[in-house]
Amino acid sequence: MDKTLFERNLLALSQRQSALCSRLSAARTTLGRYRFLESRSGEPVPALVDAAGAAHALHSLVDPRREGERLVSASASAAGCLVFLGLGGGYFPEAALEKEGVCQVLVIDYDIHGIAELLASREYIRVFNDPRFTLLVDYDAEALERHILETWKPALYGGIRVIPLRQRIEQDGESFARAGDAIKRAIDRLSLDYSVQARFGKRWFSNIIRNMFPAEKSAPALAPVRKALICAAGPSLDLQLPRLAEYGAEKRRDCFIISVDTALPALLKNGLKPDAVISIDCQHISYYHFMGLSRKEGPALPPDIPLFLDLASTPLLASLAGNARFFSGGHPLTRYLSRFWRPFPELDTSGANVTYAALSLAEYLGAGEIELYGADFSYPLGMCYARGTYINPCLALRQNRLDPLEAEFSAFLYRSPRLEKTGAGCSWRYETPVLRGYREALEAKAGKLSASVRAAPGLGAPVSLRAGPRSGCAARSLRLFSSGKASASAAAFLEQYRADIKALPPLSGNVARCLAELPERASLVLTTLLPLVAAVKGRQNEAAAAEIFEEAREHCLDELERAAGLAKGV
Repeated sequence: MDKTLFERNLLALSQRQSALCSRLSAARTTLGRYRFLESRSGEPVPALVDAAGAAHALHSLVDPRREGERLVSASASAAGCLVFLGLGGGYFPEAALEKEGVCQVLVIDYDIHGIAELLASREYIRVFNDPRFTLLVDYDAEALERHILETWKPALYGGIRVIPLRQRIEQDGESFARAGDAIKRAIDRLSLDYSVQARFGKRWFSNIIRNMFPAEKSAPALAPVRKALICAAGPSLDLQLPRLAEYGAEKRRDCFIISVDTALPALLKNGLKPDAVISIDCQHISYYHFMGLSRKEGPALPPDIPLFLDLASTPLLASLAGNARFFSGGHPLTRYLSRFWRPFPELDTSGANVTYAALSLAEYLGAGEIELYGADFSYPLGMCYARGTYINPCLALRQNRLDPLEAEFSAFLYRSPRLEKTGAGCSWRYETPVLRGYREALEAKAGKLSASVRAAPGLGAPVSLRAGPRSGCAARSLRLFSSGKASASAAAFLEQYRADIKALPPLSGNVARCLAELPERASLVLTTLLPLVAAVKGRQNEAAAAEIFEEAREHCLDELERAAGLAKGV
């Protein structure tokens, strides 16, 4: 062991990964995990020693540096983020960092003692000093997935490529297999998020800055509830309404009915008044759920029914409600506002559907019992929604003698790609991959709650839930649903936010290096623009990151100026 070399490597690594350095300092370097061989080119090659004492060289014994350059050249042109499974002698990540287009290099390895031996035998300072490099040692699958979700920025970095150090992963196949699965899950999730950002990024930004003005108003805090009944808008809701009606005035004191926006007209037409409504859709189609509730004067919703809105929801809905309650749904701009302008309750909307958001609201309100109604996540018997929802009057207006109502409903149903028919007799239904994904996300969410979650019997896809409190889950919260005090008026804060966006430097050269040099506040401001950057990139996929960012910046500045003018009545 070369103690001086080991300490120099740790010093370089400690600049950005101090926790890992502490673990390496306590690791043992005399266990004989590795031997070092000399290649023909004179470069040292680490060889992993197996249980039988045989040494397996991790790199070419001819020229390991050239091997790394060849391998990376084939991958770096197609991806800005490279993930290496195994550190070895560091030749692969070293070659990757030579490429100007590479924005992020992540190395995953296992056995802290083995890594310590490598650092005590070869110099890695050049790699460790690069801000684009990260070394993860002994990360479990969940932590690894979370790290990729938090650090990979596809809108700026581009694609991601995984490169295995084959001789290394063969000696620890199970650990690297779990790592590969975690990486795939993270990529799948980020790819889905990115496609949604590319579609709605501009609208989200526009909605959020306009919703800040109604969000300035204060509203009374909402106390915790004991039992929550969540009403979705699936066709089973028609059959379940009698059961909901059993919660008369006496029982209603012990329960809290949360209606998703789509189900609201169906409930009201059947004489059932919910205690709250929730909406997360950023599109104007959400307005249709409230069309039949309009009155000549005053808000569309009775003021005693709170309407819970994501800050990214369409601003039109806030004008329809006399009792709007805003929350942060996870968009980086809403989190930024909650941190620096006004603290908002944060709800988990990662399930990408309003029923999932309603479950998060029930969790936030501390409900110990939660029941789901109308949560079909399918089209039972070919029906799309419960009677009384927005789709019925909308399609009725479009029917004519050549295109009757039945044809309109059929066209609406069969617009969905990849319909899969399951079941038989009177219990068949259509499912789609999207609806199945919604159901599975809700099941996973419910499985982590300490509350008892049940689904009322219905016609839709069975929702796998475990009734009764569960040990090892998150404890019930008893928080009030309330927003904190604003640090400034919405107009003043947006003016400062606009100045902060204008002050961001151009992303010239390597994007990751530019981001690493930003102060914390400027980095957070830039992060708020990433969904909009994805929307711009979706229309100009071949453009350079710097060009895409500048167009996104100009769009933001124009939207902020337009919103300020609307607030002033200009």
